[in-house]
Amino acid sequence: MTAPSAEPLPRTTALPPVARGGLALAGAVVAGVLVAVSGRYGFHRDELYFLEAGRHLAFGYVDQPPLTPLLARAADMLFGGSLVGLRLAPAIAAGLVVVVAGLMARELGGGRDAQLLAAAATGVSSVLLVTGHMLSTTTFDLLAWAAVTWLLLRALRDGGRWWLWAGLAAGIGLQNKTLVAVLLAAVGVGLLALGPRAVLRTPWPWAAVAIMLVIWAPNLVWQAVNGWPQLALSAAIAAGSSGTSEPWYVFLPFQLLLVSPLLVPVWAIGLWRLLREPALRPYRALGAAYPLLALLFTVTGGKPYYLAGLYPLLLAAGSEPVARWVRRTAPRPRAALVGLALVLSAAVNAVLMLPLVPVAQLADTPVVDVNYDAGETVGWPELVATVAAVHAGLPAAERATAVILTGNYGEAGAVDHLGRGLGLPAAYSGHNAYADWGPPPAGAAPVITVGYELERLGRWFGECTEGARVDNGVNLQNDEQGARVHVCRELRRPWSETWPQLRHVG
Repeated sequence: MTAPSAEPLPRTTALPPVARGGLALAGAVVAGVLVAVSGRYGFHRDELYFLEAGRHLAFGYVDQPPLTPLLARAADMLFGGSLVGLRLAPAIAAGLVVVVAGLMARELGGGRDAQLLAAAATGVSSVLLVTGHMLSTTTFDLLAWAAVTWLLLRALRDGGRWWLWAGLAAGIGLQNKTLVAVLLAAVGVGLLALGPRAVLRTPWPWAAVAIMLVIWAPNLVWQAVNGWPQLALSAAIAAGSSGTSEPWYVFLPFQLLLVSPLLVPVWAIGLWRLLREPALRPYRALGAAYPLLALLFTVTGGKPYYLAGLYPLLLAAGSEPVARWVRRTAPRPRAALVGLALVLSAAVNAVLMLPLVPVAQLADTPVVDVNYDAGETVGWPELVATVAAVHAGLPAAERATAVILTGNYGEAGAVDHLGRGLGLPAAYSGHNAYADWGPPPAGAAPVITVGYELERLGRWFGECTEGARVDNGVNLQNDEQGARVHVCRELRRPWSETWPQLRHVG
């Protein structure tokens, strides 16, 4: 596909009509598909963690602001722990991202066909499908970035109250994930360097910043009081402590996969258009945010998907030239080519990013090699059943005082959420916010540990014996497969001295 020639539209040109029905249908289809498959496989480790964090509501946590745990708490109360109920909000959020992509295409001069192309390309993108499938801070971060960029487009065009709406959206987004602040900083640099600087001499952008800071303030205060723990988390992620961390040199090549390799021309044209097309000069700062953030995240060890929130904007910017290219000559073959790229992208991304492969066959496919999170939704009931069997094998007197200690928050969340009906005691962990909810009570013994090697346990306990090993039953090599469950006694030092050694972030 060759790059379409630019046909500048004057800013005074009236915006095309909104393709209301088509955008609503596109968003509903994406949300509907996500809901339809949401009950396959099982909880993700982060979802189990968010459910427990929702039972410890606070203005902040070691690794995140409070919005996603609050949504997890609401879903748990409304739907009684249902996995489908928990994933309803992220499915709706994904559908809204699709709609907003179409609205941005309209803002950038796109007619009905361009709006629907932007919505469709966003809807089949791999990053939207994988994050929209589960409750995650990234799901709502995508929506926050899309909403903020759309409102900034409106603000740069029309000014006035649109700045205030952008500040409101940014403030809410910052209660979910702090990456929105990085986006706004990049846009601010773009405005200073490329303009239009005149907007900064009006009160509206500064009023928007004030609104954003007021909404964000409770979490900022919490972070300050607790020593800015998210800075330590960022350093740990940059060092590779997260399962989705990648080496710095993978960051840029990974961008070719976040939407689809077949749709790279659409967003690449969109980036070129934002940076170079005269008619879009007022929006150049938004285009400049992409290379600025790509450089920043590469240098600082950010995860490759940190740029994902800008792809709805880039797809929206590229959709109008592509739609015009389709209409120009031989529209049917060109439309068929674009349609084929969308269909193939949807098919491949759905198989890789959604739980479509039967779980018993998952280990025989490359799905988990491509999509790490798929493996994180398998095996939690088996892990909890294994721990429950070890617990049940203890003498009755010990069962009454036993506690469970896990190596990470996913294991602890699984015990707490799935183990209640099995009579298991509460789980403790030194991982992230779980560390703030511990340590176990003094005198609690024995300690059933999950995910620790015997050599490490010897630092803290005088006696440990292996009780079982976790087997997910489908031979899938994920983080918990083969994990050892030990029964430990004779705590060498009080929990008050041992607990700081167990704390870790990542």
